[in-house]
Amino acid sequence: MVEEERIKAIVVGAAGRMGRTVLKVIQETEGIECAGAVEAVGHEAVGKDAGEVAGIGRIGVEVADDLSALIKEADVLIDFTSAASSMYNMELASFFRKPMVVGSTGFSPEQRQRIAELTQNFPCVLSPNMSAGVNLLFRLVETVARALGSAYDVEILEMHHRGKKDAPSGTAQRLGERVARALGVELEEVAVYSRSGLVGERRQGEIGIMALRAGDVVGEHTVIFATEGERIELTHRASSRETFARGAVRAAKWVVNKEPGLYDMEDVLGLKG
Repeated sequence: MVEEERIKAIVVGAAGRMGRTVLKVIQETEGIECAGAVEAVGHEAVGKDAGEVAGIGRIGVEVADDLSALIKEADVLIDFTSAASSMYNMELASFFRKPMVVGSTGFSPEQRQRIAELTQNFPCVLSPNMSAGVNLLFRLVETVARALGSAYDVEILEMHHRGKKDAPSGTAQRLGERVARALGVELEEVAVYSRSGLVGERRQGEIGIMALRAGDVVGEHTVIFATEGERIELTHRASSRETFARGAVRAAKWVVNKEPGLYDMEDVLGLKG
């Protein structure tokens, strides 16, 4: 049990956009410290001080390229990498029974099944978006969809920076899943991810999900409910990655003493109770 001591966190993907921001937030947060930082083998940040990589000054933690060599000293892992990398890291977390926070997206159904198996051995907060506001949006969208029913067309629009590699975003996908659940359908049966050419009239029950990539946009998500004569739009805009990093660090402090299992940010925020 980790109670009075400062929680020792290892940041995986430490030189990435989110990894650098998580390092900054950890330094500003009481009760937690960076005990390790990891990047891919051959990455230019390996061997450098993690604080200098993050632009916050030296913190005395060198970026390593082997999580397995550090993991025994950690109380919790914070991982913002990729689906493939996070899967490997979760295998390690399961073996060593170390709590973990994962913000990666783009997991396949098969990977999600494996995650469900692995998290029988360790507690893991897995969420496509660590923002408190976005997780409230998940709840609001489901409530609105259930109230309005199938009479309203639903379209989901997301926009991110030009460097984002997966589309649609994990957050947009989760929003679609929440709408579909409220309507009693499976998202994969009704989702439309792009429209081009002579596609005909919009089918009843479609859930459209569109992705935009441009500039340095941190993240924007809008869910539109439209019918004859009116339109409802629910929007979340993130102007800084710190909102996600603060959520991840909050989740890291929360998950340390939890029982093995798969959790999300709604658990961390107490929205399910």
